[in-house]
Amino acid sequence: MQLQKNTALLLIDVQQGFNDRRWGERNNPGAEQNIARLLQAWRSHGMPVIHIQHDSRAPDGAFVPGAPGHAHKPEAMPLPSESVHHKTVNSAFIGTGLEAELRTRKIEALVIAGLTTNHCVSTTTRMAGNFGFDTYLVADASATFARPMVNGRMRSAQEVHDAALSDLNEEFATIVDSADVLASLPR
Repeated sequence: MQLQKNTALLLIDVQQGFNDRRWGERNNPGAEQNIARLLQAWRSHGMPVIHIQHDSRAPDGAFVPGAPGHAHKPEAMPLPSESVHHKTVNSAFIGTGLEAELRTRKIEALVIAGLTTNHCVSTTTRMAGNFGFDTYLVADASATFARPMVNGRMRSAQEVHDAALSDLNEEFATIVDSADVLASLPR
């Protein structure tokens, strides 16, 4: 993998609302630090950074605009020059100008990181692959929470994360880690 200067870093829902204990057990406690490393590298290379921010429609949602949970985490605070697209569903492509921005800026490759692996990250990654973008999902810069299966058995956060990555790998995206990504930045 060798990334080009116009490869965009797409950060999905790196928001304070995911700090709420109601979500339960989480995997990959280092995801935000890896996101911060990627973000710093993208900025230092002058490469495009795009933030996605979830806007809860339910008044008791974790990401209600104006509430503390809606705010970006400090590790992924957008700069004024960086795009922020607001979404109300799992996909960052639905109801936003994301695809139009990517096409206008002639961005053909995306490196995706954020929260949560099996929901908004997965949905956006699937659509990015289907839209024809060269898509990379950074496993150690994304995370999720424990979830019950249909039969009620609880899956650990790591099991949920691993299953989501496995479902995406080589079908919708290439699964990578942050060290591989950083080593592949333009020289």
